[in-house]
Amino acid sequence: MAAMTSPVRVLVVDDDALVRAGLTMMLDGASGIAVVGEAADGDQAQAAVDAHAPDVVLMDLRMPRVDGITATRRLRARPRPPEVIVLTTFDTDDNILHALRAGASGFLLKDTPPARIADAVRLVAAGEPILSPRITRRLMDRAAVQAGAYSRAKATLATLSKREHDVVVAIAQGQNNAEIGASLDMTLATVKSHVSHILTKLALDNRTQIALLAHDAGLA
Repeated sequence: MAAMTSPVRVLVVDDDALVRAGLTMMLDGASGIAVVGEAADGDQAQAAVDAHAPDVVLMDLRMPRVDGITATRRLRARPRPPEVIVLTTFDTDDNILHALRAGASGFLLKDTPPARIADAVRLVAAGEPILSPRITRRLMDRAAVQAGAYSRAKATLATLSKREHDVVVAIAQGQNNAEIGASLDMTLATVKSHVSHILTKLALDNRTQIALLAHDAGLA
């Protein structure tokens, strides 16, 4: 970053005027950063990017009219997109994953120390994605849980016969008994018998649990 001759241009997008003012004051006082504009929601962000050509957008999530996820997706679809750092108090797994899938290069919580927010702006402008340590741990824990669920589901389904396995896949695809019979060339009575045996073998209570197990095993 020492080689950069011009400051990182930042746009602050948040529906809370006090938050915008605080971030602007903090970042304008940081070395190598200049706040070039503000916007009160995701809709205004489009025009603000046109007007100010920021390098990095600090984006809130929950805003009126156009939320931060939608705004991030739109900005990242532009021919010369700015980098986006989501800065929010809402750190649910869905918010994190939706933001990253929309193209955000960073995800920080609003209680992040000011110096770290400034560092994140510089890093993202230089092409380095950034996540707060708490978010990184959340994603790692989620991945571990999903990996464990996958392994357990595969092992559980391995106890089924080939035909029972085919019925499980059909159930996961949303087929009813008649449709399963037609697709697998079985009588309705045979399908019902297979479903009953599957529930007993796997110690499950209903078809929904069969479908969820198939999903965990990557079959749907």
